[in-house]
Amino acid sequence: MSHRVRIENTHHEFTVEDDEPVLAAALRHGLILPYSCRGGTCGTCMGKVVEGEIAYPDGSRPPALSEAEEAVGQALFCQARAVSDLAIEVREVRSAEDIQPRKLPCRVERVDELAHDVRRLWLRTPGNERLQFLPGQYLDFLLRGGRRRSFSLANPPHDDELLELHVRHVPDGRFTGYVFDELKERALLRFEGPFGSFFLREDSTRPILMIGGGTGFAPLKGMIEHAFHVGLNRPIHLYWGARARRDLYLDELPRRWAAEHEGFRYTPVLSEPEPDDEWEGHIGLVHNIVLQDHPNLAGFEVYMSGPPGMIAAAQRDFEKHGLDPANLYYDSFDYAVDPEEPES
Repeated sequence: MSHRVRIENTHHEFTVEDDEPVLAAALRHGLILPYSCRGGTCGTCMGKVVEGEIAYPDGSRPPALSEAEEAVGQALFCQARAVSDLAIEVREVRSAEDIQPRKLPCRVERVDELAHDVRRLWLRTPGNERLQFLPGQYLDFLLRGGRRRSFSLANPPHDDELLELHVRHVPDGRFTGYVFDELKERALLRFEGPFGSFFLREDSTRPILMIGGGTGFAPLKGMIEHAFHVGLNRPIHLYWGARARRDLYLDELPRRWAAEHEGFRYTPVLSEPEPDDEWEGHIGLVHNIVLQDHPNLAGFEVYMSGPPGMIAAAQRDFEKHGLDPANLYYDSFDYAVDPEEPES
């Protein structure tokens, strides 16, 4: 049996199933409520039950909810189950400013080899701790000497049991060298996040163009999977630029998206295909291929992530072709350098 839940302060509504936490149901419907631990111990997801009745597993009040708070209708929605239809008051996360970055330890759950120079890290945060983020944001690994290395989150917010990062090997890069040569499963790391204003805007009706260069695919992947999850009813066209075929390290994934989702298109672009690539697709700079397909960018919303040179060239040329700068969002993938040694 399911129940209706209405968020009084935003008028959003969703359904929650029997024995499903209210928070989990909201996330399932693409509504992002504040949370952290998901175990009832931090209080981040606290809100008020205005109408209806809730219950907690085993009938016990969660540790972060006091008796006085419960008496005035406060509830922890990561644990609360609906017993009837509900009307609640709770803050929704709508912008990066709504999420406070946190420092957390994590364990490397798995390392996948995606390409000759790309590894995918799967990270698990401790216990019931979860990192809340918007699709497209990034985290900083905290290294010795106060150094930081930034990597975009490639998983969507609703799929947050593990954090997914795509790490490209940088020649002589100290941290990426460690990832490729030494990092093992179950290794412990620390990070802070989420950060960044590069995230999917859902309150627009404009068709979306996404342009990724190399591992700039990572945040776009999170955005696209989030868009599919919430049923975003806007056309999305992904352009992914790489040097050769082997650098399109998850090429089969966007091809599958294009087959499964009517409103999604995928165009891979190679700048220097190898002879044995037998490439019959587009060749050139990815932003030039975008302009060939869309010579008038007025009315579009554009998301770009990749090398600084790609971003700068696209900014210059896209504005000449009618793109309103207010509708351009980008994340420049530069590389941090230590005085003695370059790093990723």
